[in-house]
Amino acid sequence: MSIIRRVRDITVATLNERLESAEDPVRLIDQFLWSTREEIIQCEKLYQQYAGHNNHLKAQWLQAEQQKEKREQQAMTALKAGEENLARIALLEKQSAEERAVQYRELYEQSNQNVLDLEDQLRELRSEYQTVYDKREYYAARMESLRLQQRMNARYGAHAQEPTSMFRRLEDRINDMELEAKSLRDLRRMGTEFLAETGQRVQSVVERELEQLKRKLEKEGWSSSS
Repeated sequence: MSIIRRVRDITVATLNERLESAEDPVRLIDQFLWSTREEIIQCEKLYQQYAGHNNHLKAQWLQAEQQKEKREQQAMTALKAGEENLARIALLEKQSAEERAVQYRELYEQSNQNVLDLEDQLRELRSEYQTVYDKREYYAARMESLRLQQRMNARYGAHAQEPTSMFRRLEDRINDMELEAKSLRDLRRMGTEFLAETGQRVQSVVERELEQLKRKLEKEGWSSSS
């Protein structure tokens, strides 16, 4: 069982599925590589802590073993000297050292197993990282090839038209401009004719009114010759 909790949003198990629907697969892979790299860093830190702790436990275990053997030798020396009380004290200390040796050995074995598990996890994470990094380089190369292909297609499309087609559109454009100019010229001519005709009608109206005024004055005794 893993002794560190996976916190990545993307794992190798789901990466391939998400790549199929990803608009930017390189960006998705970069996210995976970043999170995996962070996990590797955390795992390496934990490994260093466990390794240091493991060495400390091993030293405590070996020290207790040495203490046990030392007290046993002291007990034998005391018995040879006829000092049974000292031998008993040495044996009590031997038992205490033996208990410590058992306890530290168990802790060391458990810690050592965790260190081995961490080594396996680090190998797995580094292998995952390298495998996905290689895929990232491949997909990045494909995306670059696609981008260059699109640029080539765009440039080809811009220059793929025949000259006759371009000149035909230019001819149509010039014709439109000529029609527009002719329409404006005709409109101005019509405006001039309209003003002239309007002026003539106004002049006629003025002359009629002038004649009417003359007749009215003549009735009142006015003579145009006076």
